[in-house]
Amino acid sequence: MSQPPASRRALLAWALYDWAASSHATVVETFVFAAYFTRSVATDETVGTAQWGNTIGVAGLVVALAGPILGAITDRGGRRKPWIAACTGLSVAATAALWLVRPDPAWAPFGLLMVALATIGAELAFVPYNAMLPDLAPAARLGRWSGWAWGLGYAGGVACLLVALWLVQGGAVTLGLPGDAAGPVRATFLLTAVWFGVFALPLFLWTPDLAAPRMRMAAAVREGLGQLGASLRRLRGRRVVLRFLVARMIYIDGLATVFALGGVYAAGTFDMSEKEVLLFGIALNATSGIGAAAFAFLDDRLGPRTVIVASLVGLVLCLLAALLARTPPGFWAAGMALGLFVGPVQASSRSLLARLAPPELRAELFGLYALSGKVTAFLGPILVGWLTLAAGSQRVGFAVVLAFFVVGLALMRRVPADAAAPPG
Repeated sequence: MSQPPASRRALLAWALYDWAASSHATVVETFVFAAYFTRSVATDETVGTAQWGNTIGVAGLVVALAGPILGAITDRGGRRKPWIAACTGLSVAATAALWLVRPDPAWAPFGLLMVALATIGAELAFVPYNAMLPDLAPAARLGRWSGWAWGLGYAGGVACLLVALWLVQGGAVTLGLPGDAAGPVRATFLLTAVWFGVFALPLFLWTPDLAAPRMRMAAAVREGLGQLGASLRRLRGRRVVLRFLVARMIYIDGLATVFALGGVYAAGTFDMSEKEVLLFGIALNATSGIGAAAFAFLDDRLGPRTVIVASLVGLVLCLLAALLARTPPGFWAAGMALGLFVGPVQASSRSLLARLAPPELRAELFGLYALSGKVTAFLGPILVGWLTLAAGSQRVGFAVVLAFFVVGLALMRRVPADAAAPPG
């Protein structure tokens, strides 16, 4: 494959979208709103955990069904940036609306609805966004750019959490925002909306749509809406892709559950305050970014399949240590170690499919990639919620995540060792 006609500025602008979007994942889904909702908005932490898990699960199901359809539409229409813009706009608007959610159970339904919309928008935006990578980066550097973008995303998460920490510690009041009714915490949701919107702009300004237009938008939408079944049937002739997507379906479900409920677990099991959860999130994102950037070179040298398998082994061991931890320092140590393997497994999964996907089916296969990450996404959060309710213990509820990593690892080992081997 020859060097694509994409400048370094175009690639950097593409990677900066990871920096922008990570604000939603870190502040809303994982470390701030999740803990704020379960501790201050919901009736109690146990009920809040179950409500949160159900909401994230339903949002994941919507993404699972819509992702392949959106991928088919963008493959046929050619243009990807308009869809990224629409999904980003939905997520930014819903995230900004979370400012209205006060610490009162009466606000729980509205808050959960806005979280669902924000999550759906943010997740669907990554279908056409991921599909842009093979058009922009040369084959020999796909793993590198995927890893660097994930690393930049985690760096963005750290930077956003640092600003959020300043807001919680008094910066919001300094800016003239109310200090009562959890005003400083709610201010972090406005921050997230602005962060996502502003840092997404370089993608739209400087990164070109390199996929050739194939049909008018209206026709692409009509055809794409009928493609979910056809997309699944097409996988029968691509066994390596099918095996990979099934394995990813399992292990990403476990990883998504860690992100969706990690802040809830830290707050409930170790009685961490909003400030302590923020600090934990900053440290976890820092180690995740280091892991994603460091493993990026190994992806291009050893192949993404090898990096994924090694990372899953690390995730199993580190999550087990986190569940066995009885003190906050032990939990912190296990969490930091776990972060080193979070970035690589995500970045190399994107790199693996980018190498396997033929040009004419890239967005469609990345739509199925979204499906594989969401079709069972409701299982992890819901199982954790149900087990937590049944046992009255978040530790018992979270133990189910180990099973997702172990099964995903076993299935990933069935993907051929030479799948998407590095060029040369």
